[in-house]
Amino acid sequence: MSQVTIYHNPRCSKSRQTLALLKEQGIEPDIREYLKDAPSATELTQVLDSLGLSARALLRKNEAEYKENNLSNPELTDEQIISVMVANPKLIERPIVLKDGKARIGRPPESVLEIL
Repeated sequence: MSQVTIYHNPRCSKSRQTLALLKEQGIEPDIREYLKDAPSATELTQVLDSLGLSARALLRKNEAEYKENNLSNPELTDEQIISVMVANPKLIERPIVLKDGKARIGRPPESVLEIL
């Protein structure tokens, strides 16, 4: 069985629910607490490719860092947004589950079942 990884924030209810769902499926994922162990720009780019999303689509727009970094500016490139996300991982939508080059955001948690 190939490895499943979850970008997890234990303080987030959706992240906890998604982790519990994986365990209910008999999966013990590699847990990456991305707030403590932020992904690199390369890793985040790979995650975005696996999700099929732009960097802007993965932003948490209600975080103070969103406004502080002027991330609503439509002229920002994906590379610029990714750079800010790496420096401020709180801005990354969560949870993200990765398996075999595919990824899903656990909102709702059941959406991750599509890649398992």
